Amino acid sequence: MTDPLSRERRALAVAVRELRVRRSLKQEEVGEAAGLGRNYLTTLENGRTNPSFDALVRLSRGLGVPLSELVRTYEERLRD
Repeated sequence: MTDPLSRERRALAVAVRELRVRRSLKQEEVGEAAGLGRNYLTTLENGRTNPSFDALVRLSRGLGVPLSELVRTYEERLRD
């Protein structure tokens, strides 16, 4: 059985990685700034986790972007 959210998780994974790379940040840097571990970021960027709202808010802060930009980038990648 295919996970019905796999496409959405992949789009979020691409969006997070893209925003991080645009800012020349390492996973460790984002994780530290967000209060999330590097391992968590790795699973997120690989599309293997479904983050909570709190994790998304922390992640956007760690990336240095508003949550709306993270969501907008996710929606763009979902359409790709």
